[in-house]
Amino acid sequence: MGVGYMIIVYVTNIYVAEITPRQTRGALTACNVMMLVLGVSLMFVIGNFLAWRTLAICALVPSVVQTIGLFFVPESPRWLAKINRETEMASTLQRLRGKDVDIYLESAAIMEHTKIFEQLSKGSIFDLFQRKYAHSLVIGIGIMLLVQFGGNNGILSYASSIFEDAGASSSVGTTCMAIIQIPFTALNVVLVDKIGRRPLLMASAAGTCLGNILAGLAFLFQDLHYPREIPSTLVLSGILVFSASTSAGLNGTPWILVSEIFPVNIRGVAGSLVVFCLSVSSWIVIFSFNFIFEWSSAGIFFTYAAFCGAIVIFVAKLVPETNGRSLEEIQASLTLLQQ
Repeated sequence: MGVGYMIIVYVTNIYVAEITPRQTRGALTACNVMMLVLGVSLMFVIGNFLAWRTLAICALVPSVVQTIGLFFVPESPRWLAKINRETEMASTLQRLRGKDVDIYLESAAIMEHTKIFEQLSKGSIFDLFQRKYAHSLVIGIGIMLLVQFGGNNGILSYASSIFEDAGASSSVGTTCMAIIQIPFTALNVVLVDKIGRRPLLMASAAGTCLGNILAGLAFLFQDLHYPREIPSTLVLSGILVFSASTSAGLNGTPWILVSEIFPVNIRGVAGSLVVFCLSVSSWIVIFSFNFIFEWSSAGIFFTYAAFCGAIVIFVAKLVPETNGRSLEEIQASLTLLQQ
């Protein structure tokens, strides 16, 4: 299940980015993450009332619907261009854009850039480490690692325990987390093509940094034997600020970037490497959470806050703005100029 989930998360974002116009690419790619958040939020809420086996059975229904629906979606025009099915690529692009839309310039640009990138390398795992792909690879892997080490899956996985240890109600806390993620993920969909990827990432990272600091202070005050109401209120506030900020940017926007920055000739292997690094870092964060939390309940959140602060610097220094640019323009600026 874990392997299947990570594959479909990456491939779905790539597919949506490849078929959508540049003006709405960010929002439509973010919609995929919003659907995931809606599913997770729904499980958080009904998980208070149903056994886990019943939840697992319920999850089969959308999986079956999705499997059937995949037989009716068109192939990606850029993938068709990669395998030299130019006529089919043009007809698919026309179908996606509308029968009255002139696709000549877009179709020509896709074919031209696909041929150029295919001549650069054949896309093996060893080709990834050529200098011309260094910038794209650093952005893709770097942003995913920093988001995970900022506490994303650790806090999500142990939310109930965090609330209970701080003296707050776990059912109230997790339900509030589930509810607050929905409007802020919708906000991500609305803003990602309006203000751009960089501002959204930096603002979201700053919010998660603040949320972790509040949670860290909660446990610091608990260790100093402050009244119970102070730690419980602070931890609830901190985790909700963290959840809202993550939903507004760090959940979806890194996936949008990863779906945009890799050229067609290395997209498969580069994406696989990014997903592998994400999976390993996620496992490290989840596995280590209990040990670090027992050693220093406040320290773990301050450590997460430091990584969230590092995201702001990373994005400001290394991540280009991709909003409003075609995939071919983005990939050429990151790749061809590095030769």
